[in-house]
Amino acid sequence: MNAKLLGEALVTLFVIMDPPGMVPIFLALTGKLPVRERNRAAWQAVALAAGVIAVFAVAGQPLLRYLGIDLPALQGAGGLLLLLVALELLTGKADDPASQQATSNIALVPLGTPLLAGPGAIVATMLFVRRAHTSGDFVAIALGIFVVLLLVWLVLRFSGIIVRVLRPSGIEVLTRIAGLLVAAIAVQLIADAVAAFVHRYRG
Repeated sequence: MNAKLLGEALVTLFVIMDPPGMVPIFLALTGKLPVRERNRAAWQAVALAAGVIAVFAVAGQPLLRYLGIDLPALQGAGGLLLLLVALELLTGKADDPASQQATSNIALVPLGTPLLAGPGAIVATMLFVRRAHTSGDFVAIALGIFVVLLLVWLVLRFSGIIVRVLRPSGIEVLTRIAGLLVAAIAVQLIADAVAAFVHRYRG
């Protein structure tokens, strides 16, 4: 197994997925749910992220090429989706029970994708796969993805301790802060996508 590639995959994906940074966003979206539902959301989000990353690792480049989609377009789409989520968090609509019809909705979008399995994680994985030439390389990449997702699940799974400390009023404040963070991530994704398009088509 390629230990160097494993280390690079671990560090890169950990920084991109940012498990500690996911906590305020996760709590903002699930903090008022029962413990069982919140734990299920954590598991579903990580499972979906693993599935999306695996699909793009195996068939990402041929799929995007077949559909005629550039990576910046995928990045911009993720940014727009996150911007909608940020507006809900900032305006308090995410706290409305009517807007939380099912835990799976929150777990799949935006937690599973594009927050965990976002453009950054997808592109990084595709680049690692492109560098892989032996079975040991592929095992290293797969192990790196597994370890990072396991860390993400552990952080989200035990985030309930923070809920008990913050209480409902603290969760409400955290929701607004998370909204700002998600909005900033969304704007950065869109800006990077626009910059990539300008750079590509400038000439």
